[in-house]
Amino acid sequence: MSKRPEQIGEKERVEEIVVEVLVEDLCERSASLKEEERRLVRKLDRRIMPMLGLMYLFAALDRTNLGNARLQGLPQDILHGDPTGVLFDWANSAFYFSYVTCQVPALITSKLYPPRIWLGCTVIGWGLMSTLMATTSNFPSLMVARLALGAFEAGFSPGFPLYLSLFYTREEFGLRTAGWYMFAAVAGAFGGLVAFGVQHVHAAIANWRLLFIIEGIPSILLGILALVILPDRPEETPVLTEREREIAVERMNRGGSADVGRMIQKKHIPIAFRDWKIYAAGVMFFAGNCALSGIQGFLPTIIASFGFTNAIAQILTVPPYAVAALLLCVTTYASDRVQRRGVFLFGVNTLAGVGYILLLTVPFNIHVRYFATFCTTAGTISTIALILTWFSHNLGSETKKAAGMPLYMSIGHCGSILGSHLFPTTDAPRYLKGFAVTCGLIFLCATIALAVSGYYTWENRRRDHMYGKPNHATPVDVSELADEAPNFRYTP
Repeated sequence: MSKRPEQIGEKERVEEIVVEVLVEDLCERSASLKEEERRLVRKLDRRIMPMLGLMYLFAALDRTNLGNARLQGLPQDILHGDPTGVLFDWANSAFYFSYVTCQVPALITSKLYPPRIWLGCTVIGWGLMSTLMATTSNFPSLMVARLALGAFEAGFSPGFPLYLSLFYTREEFGLRTAGWYMFAAVAGAFGGLVAFGVQHVHAAIANWRLLFIIEGIPSILLGILALVILPDRPEETPVLTEREREIAVERMNRGGSADVGRMIQKKHIPIAFRDWKIYAAGVMFFAGNCALSGIQGFLPTIIASFGFTNAIAQILTVPPYAVAALLLCVTTYASDRVQRRGVFLFGVNTLAGVGYILLLTVPFNIHVRYFATFCTTAGTISTIALILTWFSHNLGSETKKAAGMPLYMSIGHCGSILGSHLFPTTDAPRYLKGFAVTCGLIFLCATIALAVSGYYTWENRRRDHMYGKPNHATPVDVSELADEAPNFRYTP
């Protein structure tokens, strides 16, 4: 017996009401989850970012204060005057010898320990080494202190992107990297102000020794504080509630499944060493760090070569670093919004390259040359941050990140060694060799950035065509192939 039309209509209305209720319930749950997630992110921001920012601020200060100490009498006191600048160059670059060689084993080993313990102990270690630099009395003792400083910092700086990737998605990562790396720019400005103040102190010890003490002791205190404040991995930290841990673990697995607990997927280590993209990142990082080490180690000296006194040169380093911090925030935020890194990396490298061209071609106009330092400083600092952001979520698994990131960073920091030797005193005041080499490397970095971005775009389209477009919120099994997994997609 067939149903009457009114019965059919009534059934359809009931079904429509059920669907509407389910949709409303789903929307409410989705809105509730988003609000919970926003609260979690705010909580993580408050707990993680200030600590990491301050730690990196003092890492940058302790790494680069040798440039300020140079103008405060260090060469005259313990380097026999160093008339050629060669001894200072070796002392400056000694940091990077241990920093480069220790990064890969340090970061792989760090996965076996609670992150807060590892990070806190490395900070305490480099703080001690920086403070003890005030006790050096000759060239060998200064070299030992710089080597030890680099060994401890090798366990911190490469570990930062891996640590943040445990808590933040790729849409949030760039701005957090900027917030962290902005302290490199702040360190340059702050370091100039501290050095300016210390230079006018009349103390029982040399001003450069006092500088090392003032900038070293806070690192020790920060390391002790990190042991208490920083959260461990999302699935095991007591800082989060059970519900917050569930959300944090789900976020950690977006776009690629994370490792479970403190473990190493050994098969992903050789995969990282065979990946050409990591070596491309290494070349870009090499170029950026060559420029950065020249800026951090020699910017006061370069500005002094424009005709300013040493004291005025110290204070004139502040504005370029301030502009660099602003550009850093703008570029990383914009790259987060559009989820593209390579184009922005090309842009900031071009800006830095223009600055070096001005320094090479305009020898006598100090206003143009000082403006050029704004271009080089801002473009270079943004370059480093964008590279760190770009490859933090493009390597797939945690273990490949733990092997791949310090690998390309080790290659990159060899550029810091080169940059430390490009500005000898004998090349003053033009420093043609240093500016020319750095200019060429910066434009090489810009070219590689476009090439790698183009490859990522092509590879994403190829995988979309072969396997279909994946849901970006769904975990991708990267346990076997890391970023070569069919459903993994790169950020170009």
